Amino acid sequence: MASGTTGRPATIYDVAARAKLSIATVSRVLQGTGPVSEKARARVDQAAQELNYVPLRAARSLAVQRHEAHGLVLPDLAGPFYGDLLMGYERWAGEHGQSVVITVTHGNPDPRRSVRDLAGRVDGIVVHGNALDLATIQGLRKAGVPLVLIAHPPITGCDSVRSESSASAEQLTTRLLDHGRTNLLFVGDPASSYDVSERYAGFGKALERRGLEVPKPERVPLTEDAGVEVAQQMLKATKNRPDGLVCANDELALAALATLRAAGVGVPGDIVVTGWDDVMAARYVSPGLTTVRQPMAELGRMAAQRLHERVSGDRSRARNDVLATQLVLRDSCGTKPGDAEVTE
Repeated sequence: MASGTTGRPATIYDVAARAKLSIATVSRVLQGTGPVSEKARARVDQAAQELNYVPLRAARSLAVQRHEAHGLVLPDLAGPFYGDLLMGYERWAGEHGQSVVITVTHGNPDPRRSVRDLAGRVDGIVVHGNALDLATIQGLRKAGVPLVLIAHPPITGCDSVRSESSASAEQLTTRLLDHGRTNLLFVGDPASSYDVSERYAGFGKALERRGLEVPKPERVPLTEDAGVEVAQQMLKATKNRPDGLVCANDELALAALATLRAAGVGVPGDIVVTGWDDVMAARYVSPGLTTVRQPMAELGRMAAQRLHERVSGDRSRARNDVLATQLVLRDSCGTKPGDAEVTE
């Protein structure tokens, strides 16, 4: 939100006036230096939030010709997905002389304040998925912070980079239906991220095209523990057991596959299991995991490039990039002679 009626970004003077405190006190709160009462800290935080105040580093960087610093905001660091994403991002940033500051919001009691502080130390910010709520993203955008979103619905004025999900999920599900699997279950919570919601939409579209009812998803987090739990629940079921699990990521799928196999359930004979991402382990388990390969390192690389373009002024108009994915057929879905190992 701009300050007053001028339309300009809020300044520290605006925050001090709104909080009814001295500039020195506000500065100590915002920079985390010197003793400040909890009451004063709360008043400054509230005023800064109401004004969408961000101590923009970008202007200072231009003045002193410092190298670029990028802020990367992630919901978590667990799992192989984020490792590949970071590798792609760091490689591009390193080759072009940029530093990267990472903030993780999972378990953070006040992610909005953390990101506001981050914005004061970097030239622009990349946000992955649901790491931040929409109000915080909009506040950063209105404050003039260059933004790139990864795996997030496009927002006016922000660049976005994501992988295609819906069409690939429809293709994968259609392939299972073509091979006689009709009691399929989608495993993963569509509300957890835009990508997962798109995968569930493609799953549902394939079923609807065959005139089949779309079952409710098994709303679980995208973790190994959740995959084990889903498989154990299936083992306890005495009727209407699914003949296929369409998992929203490979972690869920690999954990479910191992649990089912350990209990003597045939995969793919009794049930097929598919994942998403094509992490390294998907190639080496037995049976090999059918999945959808998305270019995780390329997502990171492109996000770094897009942020640099906005920070440097090379480009002012927002771009929405969608990267292609590939269906990878392996034995966990019951490949047959003549099946291509990788189809697009």
